[in-house]
Amino acid sequence: MTDVSTETQAGTRHSAPVDLRKYAWLSIAAALLTILLKGAAWQVTGSVGLLSDAAESLVNLVAAVVALIALTVAMRPPDKNHHFGHSKAEYFSAATEGIMIIVAAGVIVVSSVQRFLNPQPLEQVGIGLAISVVASVINGLVGLVLIRVGRRHRSMTLVADGKHLWTDVVTSIGVIIGVALVWLTKWDRLDAIVAFAVAINILFTGWKLLRDSTEGLMDISLPKEDNQALRGVLDRFRSGEIEFHAYRTRESGHRRFMECHMLVPGDWTVQQGHDAIEDVTEALHEVMPELRVLIHLEPIEDPRSYEDIEV
Repeated sequence: MTDVSTETQAGTRHSAPVDLRKYAWLSIAAALLTILLKGAAWQVTGSVGLLSDAAESLVNLVAAVVALIALTVAMRPPDKNHHFGHSKAEYFSAATEGIMIIVAAGVIVVSSVQRFLNPQPLEQVGIGLAISVVASVINGLVGLVLIRVGRRHRSMTLVADGKHLWTDVVTSIGVIIGVALVWLTKWDRLDAIVAFAVAINILFTGWKLLRDSTEGLMDISLPKEDNQALRGVLDRFRSGEIEFHAYRTRESGHRRFMECHMLVPGDWTVQQGHDAIEDVTEALHEVMPELRVLIHLEPIEDPRSYEDIEV
């Protein structure tokens, strides 16, 4: 039995990973700017709702720095201790961001409860809300860029950072509406209620990031539609002489892996088996060029070839 892997030809079949660190720097710049803007909005109005919004932007900054570190590590090529590369570093970034989001939500909950028990009137609300709107537009634009680039290059780090920024935008809209209502109704405790609602929304976002990063660390399979496409390629090669089983896929950051067992007549030469595997591999790369493929060759007549069918 023979293992044949296209991974040995990574230099010719696969291009080097794209350097996405400039987008992390973009996120850092946006976080610094929005912290200044939202901090100013809080100082002007004294609103705990706007304070909670500014606190989330501080989390954005720390998360963006962690993302930069993770992307730098993920770009490192395979070495003697990490034969499959360092792409899983991106999942640690997303998990770290999720934890920080949850901590920030806890701080906001405490602040909102204190303000509810001791309400205070707001000042210069119009100016504060205008500043907050500008910050939200910046976050929205940067978040959209990060999500699109992250999905294009399958970067868990950028997608997580982009989704966090968009959550921040939604949060900010809620805060702006809530603070405006406080201004109109003169019900000061509403400011604390808005801040509490923001904290619940942030908690949900943090939990989702932790869940997604955990799935990645557990070697989750490729999405259903991708698996269907790859299985469709294998089906094209099935015949009286060729069969497949023990099909498996997994994701590791921006890297994707597939392996299976290919059964062929036992009297085939090594060259025939190698050529057949090369044909299958090329067809798989037409569907998914970045895929790392490992195919295990087995004789179709040998009963032992079917003992590992559920591997």
